Amino acid sequence: MKRLIKNIRFLIGLQQRNCLRVEGKAMSRLGVIENAWLLTDGDRIAAYGRMEDPLPEADDVTDAEGGTLLPAWCDPHTHLVYAGTREGEFVDKIRGLSYAEIARRGGGILNSADRLHQMSEDDLYAEAMTRLQEAVACGTGCMEIKSGYGLNTADELKMLRVIRRMKATSRVKIMSTFLGAHAVGRAYTGRQGEYVDMVVNEMIPAVGEEGLADYIDVFCDEGFFTPAETRRILEAGARYGMRPKIHACELASSGGVEVGVACEALSVDHLESASDEDLRLLRGSATIPTLLPGTSFFLRMPYAQGRRMIDCGLPIALASDCNPGSTPSADMKFVVSLACIHMRLLPSEAIHGATLNAAAAMGLSHDYGSIAVGKKAHLQLTVPIPSVAYLPYAYTRRIVRQVWLEGEPAL
Repeated sequence: MKRLIKNIRFLIGLQQRNCLRVEGKAMSRLGVIENAWLLTDGDRIAAYGRMEDPLPEADDVTDAEGGTLLPAWCDPHTHLVYAGTREGEFVDKIRGLSYAEIARRGGGILNSADRLHQMSEDDLYAEAMTRLQEAVACGTGCMEIKSGYGLNTADELKMLRVIRRMKATSRVKIMSTFLGAHAVGRAYTGRQGEYVDMVVNEMIPAVGEEGLADYIDVFCDEGFFTPAETRRILEAGARYGMRPKIHACELASSGGVEVGVACEALSVDHLESASDEDLRLLRGSATIPTLLPGTSFFLRMPYAQGRRMIDCGLPIALASDCNPGSTPSADMKFVVSLACIHMRLLPSEAIHGATLNAAAAMGLSHDYGSIAVGKKAHLQLTVPIPSVAYLPYAYTRRIVRQVWLEGEPAL
């Protein structure tokens, strides 16, 4: 079916089809057409132009009525499959406990692992699908989802099977990541080396044999997994075709960036504590720094140096980090606002970070993340807004009017 969207005030995010990411100064140049139309044919973008041009024929016509059309958000780092909530820890943080202190008391990731162990696969799926639908309503069309709240083979497989089921039942483009090395499971307390052995020798082969994960991740940070352990786990995952994505430098400059670049990780994520040397290593590499401002907001942590990274010529991506402990939100518009307010990104830079570069951080920018003929029709239409800068400026206003996924209405 051919669908025409007409009377678009701003059509934004235009790029050449072969542009797979934008770096440094180029992030400020956001392709925009005013007073535009766009045509989709099936699940692809077929054409676009200005309203003074002849309008193409279509089977279905939507009048944007002066709204803005842009690519659906891409969210390249989430933990969307989890059991229950952790508002008790939220109160602990208000009382002054740090993330690390809560983890040492048995909270944090281990708390979520205990709850997930007791929840059925069907219930996990139902909860996660509700969160996914909420994200779509905020304009998200692509999402990476990690395991990591199982911390034993059976529960990690349970999480990944839920993600596989979500892939099969939603038009959201979902990529799955195995994160068995999110923390050391309770059964291995004080025996981290043995837990790493189990991840490498038992978990990864089980995940690989079922083809459950596109990527593999490790929490390489102070108090979690060492660079040597991280490299060993990533190399084991690579034997099953899982490309690395790494949690790095959230709590300290941990060596995770160095391992990520050496292992050709698709992305290194967090980077709140990244050093000058970490930024130097990223320059010229294929690895994309993915920043999670929602985590800094919720945990009152320092923000990653997004402005400096762009000024250094890096291609930053933005993600929600949606999870029950440190960022219980998948609202990518709010992430864009936080990046502008606290990282001093220009609106155009933040939008690139949440669309094209975010798609690149999932290995999807050949088909998603920008407006180009031939790309997938993952689109969001807003109510009328006065300018592109209004998107991050109006940080709590719900402005999404319609979302199309693969050319079909999602709302």
